[in-house]
Amino acid sequence: MAAFLDTAKAVPALVRDGLRGMPLGRTLGIVVLLKLFIMFAILRAFFFPNILGSRFDTDGERASHVGSQLVERGK
Repeated sequence: MAAFLDTAKAVPALVRDGLRGMPLGRTLGIVVLLKLFIMFAILRAFFFPNILGSRFDTDGERASHVGSQLVERGK
């Protein structure tokens, strides 16, 4: 467990040094950030619409619907 924590603490420094020190690292960092933006901002809006939010008004109605669907599909 200690080795994992040491590695987890070293990752931000490695990324920071890579983005700052190497031109290729900076380019790759920009590409990664651009891909993350595309995945979470653009694709989420088009492929994962908020269906429950548009069909039900309250959280209780949404929870009831999800619970009933889980029970029905689990049979």
